[in-house]
Amino acid sequence: MKIVDQTHDQFADAFHRRYRKGTHFSTPVYRHVMKAGKMSLHELAAFSHLSELAGQVEADLEPSPGRIIKQVSDGDVVKYVMRLEDGLDIESVVIPMYRRHTLCVSSQVGCRMGCRFCRTGKMGLLRNLTAAEIVGQVFAARHQLGVGIRNVVFMGMGEPLDNLDNVIQAIRVLTDQRGLDIARRHITVSTVGLTAGIDRLARLDGATVNLAVSLNAPTDDIRSRLMPINRSISMAALQASLLGYPLARKSALFMEYVLIQGINDRQEHARALARYLAPMTAKLNLISYNPAPGSEWQPPSAKAYERFHAWLVAENVFVRRRGEKGGRIMAACGQLGGKNQLLDG
Repeated sequence: MKIVDQTHDQFADAFHRRYRKGTHFSTPVYRHVMKAGKMSLHELAAFSHLSELAGQVEADLEPSPGRIIKQVSDGDVVKYVMRLEDGLDIESVVIPMYRRHTLCVSSQVGCRMGCRFCRTGKMGLLRNLTAAEIVGQVFAARHQLGVGIRNVVFMGMGEPLDNLDNVIQAIRVLTDQRGLDIARRHITVSTVGLTAGIDRLARLDGATVNLAVSLNAPTDDIRSRLMPINRSISMAALQASLLGYPLARKSALFMEYVLIQGINDRQEHARALARYLAPMTAKLNLISYNPAPGSEWQPPSAKAYERFHAWLVAENVFVRRRGEKGGRIMAACGQLGGKNQLLDG
């Protein structure tokens, strides 16, 4: 019986259909597994006189799909590789923040968006992850690595809005207060700009999650060169969709801009970017390009990065420096994944 891809209520319904028992039994099971990460049920008070039932439920529970087969560290940044039941591998990254930890999760094995600066895109799309495989990354970080994950960002391998049904179900499970209990304001979904998915995510039941957009260019010409999606969804169409996205009070859209030497780093680019962002409530994360082996481009120098940052500030753009974390273990932005397998990090 599945549990890591079920909300409490979904699990309770399935539990009642199978065992004809109500929430007096299913709720402690759900909390015990999802909150505590324990699969042994005999210690639960609800089963104190029903040892046979406890054993049956234990035997029926499907464990979290996938297992951690490798983890590497770069300071406090930890990248771990999970092997899925079909033998494919995915990567997740634990990023320490001030008094909390953020987990960068994958939503696909590979990606079909083909962004030229992204290592994952070179894999192509092998398949979508199930909701259980997405939630399983958080489950593993908490209960196998022992990390208190507070924030979840869908910025790992894959395009989340290209696997939206499973991503939405994963969000519902992650935010269930009787389980992993991650607040929606602490969940961020990143996208290359799939407007149909953005519009659907805007209608998500309950509070919306944070939205991050991989923008990376000030004009259609440059963006189409970097990101094939822009050839079918222009920057104007993307902007129209973003203007309709509901934001929580004091919240903003997060725009990601990977700065690449000689491609999108001139003053005219900063000015055009400022004009594009002006109608939106947005915060720009400025990221120095993280090259992978065989990269065709180079990151900007430290001086060029600071110069571009200063130009944006002069244009009244709310811009935040994003320092590189995890580059030595290929865990930084755009570095996850490999052509055939993921153990070369």
